Amino acid sequence: MRALMLLGDKQLELTEIDPPPPPASGEVQVRVKAVALNYLDVWGYRGMAFAKRKMPLVVGVEASGEIAAVGSGVTGFTPGQGVVMYGALTCGTCKACREGRDNLCENVGGIMGFHIDGFARDLINLPARLVVPVPAGVSLADAACAPIGFATVQHMLFDNAKLEPGETVLVHAGGSGIGTAAILMAKQIGCTVITTVGDDAKAEKAKALGADHVINYKTDRFEGVTRKLTQKKGVDVVFEHVGADTFNGSLLCLKRGGRLVTCGATSGPSITLNLMQLFQQQYRIIGSFGATMRNIAQSLDKMAAGLKPVIDTEVPLAEFERGLDRLAGRQVFGKVVVTF
Repeated sequence: MRALMLLGDKQLELTEIDPPPPPASGEVQVRVKAVALNYLDVWGYRGMAFAKRKMPLVVGVEASGEIAAVGSGVTGFTPGQGVVMYGALTCGTCKACREGRDNLCENVGGIMGFHIDGFARDLINLPARLVVPVPAGVSLADAACAPIGFATVQHMLFDNAKLEPGETVLVHAGGSGIGTAAILMAKQIGCTVITTVGDDAKAEKAKALGADHVINYKTDRFEGVTRKLTQKKGVDVVFEHVGADTFNGSLLCLKRGGRLVTCGATSGPSITLNLMQLFQQQYRIIGSFGATMRNIAQSLDKMAAGLKPVIDTEVPLAEFERGLDRLAGRQVFGKVVVTF
């Protein structure tokens, strides 16, 4: 079968490998149909892994597919059924896993496609507990955006930031995969959305997506515009994933007692924080990583109800690297999906 292997930093090769054996007890075999790209793919490709990994490595951190075979003892899955797969190899037995906090697994084996072999291959065997059915009416290209893209936003906005209807939220990088999802999810519950983008073309797309106010951060200081838009009160929630370039400015955009939730640091991981500002303004800063199985199911339900992910580009497996280049070059508005 085909597999896209990372041989070393920036060295990808589409090759033939042996298919997996029939699924063992408690496992399912999935025929991969689509891989959605994330910055984890870019970082892994560039050699920015945060733990030791062995090469060659099958890439691809987020995917959908169809059940190809079912192992003994597995119920609820049938061949041909659309599914998505969890993006990390969790243990399923630790306290966090038992409580449904999958992204806090105490014995995680690694992130798929980043630390351990990922999804960019024709077939994969996985524990059935790490597979989620795709509801009727949701395409596999859309579903591929659920396990990390949509689910990360679901976890950030609702589990962590506790976003409520009628609140005002500042969404950074509104043209990104998670930025577009955040706009959609916040507008769905009646929030006022302010978003930042890097060019006027993205600004028009963000407005069409439902954003109430769009700031081109290359021509305007988002802090000043946001304070003006909120009559100097600030926003209830900042959806932060840019990192060092925007973090302190994001704090200035918060109202007293506001919440900042962050899941990324693409512009750098280190800042200097004013602790007096933090405690006097009673900010709540929440780190958020990945999502739970429940968040993935919630995301798929939202897709089934009509909240579709924004897909910028679809590329075939052989052009995976072109998709990475488009994502890394910040040319995208939405997600890049690799089709099989």
